[in-house]
Amino acid sequence: MLESVIQFFQEFIQDPRWITFLLAMTPIGELRVALPWGITFGEMQWYDAYIWAVAGNFIVSIPIVLLLGPISRFLMQWSMGEKFFNWLFARTRRKGKMIETWEFFGLVIFVGIPLPVTGAWTGATAAFLFGLSHRKSFLAIFIGLLMSATIVTIITTTGVKIFS
Repeated sequence: MLESVIQFFQEFIQDPRWITFLLAMTPIGELRVALPWGITFGEMQWYDAYIWAVAGNFIVSIPIVLLLGPISRFLMQWSMGEKFFNWLFARTRRKGKMIETWEFFGLVIFVGIPLPVTGAWTGATAAFLFGLSHRKSFLAIFIGLLMSATIVTIITTTGVKIFS
């Protein structure tokens, strides 16, 4: 599926900065995919890819933090919406023990470790679920994204293999 998204972006957008930005906004890849794509296939300088990927990934967290509460309350009026949000919130609570315990610093670490199901999307959802203020949520997500982007950039530019 991610390959299809990348192919779609490449067909309609010529500028690798915008492809990197948009890839970073996707919930599947986030900056874990956008940064390596920008550096490797987009032939961008690492610092350009870094900035565009962090920006794209951070921007998507803003509406999630601000609108998840009102949207979930509205959609939970129907059984399908209730099932979806109960699943989403239960999944996030299971993954978010660190955030529940350490709040701000837990969210920074959670977003900052570039693994599947961590990142801005899940971090923003967790920030809402665990009741962090908007200001703390945005700051923690941004710092976490800088950490994650630094790790991904180092791995991409040095060729370090994490998994064999």
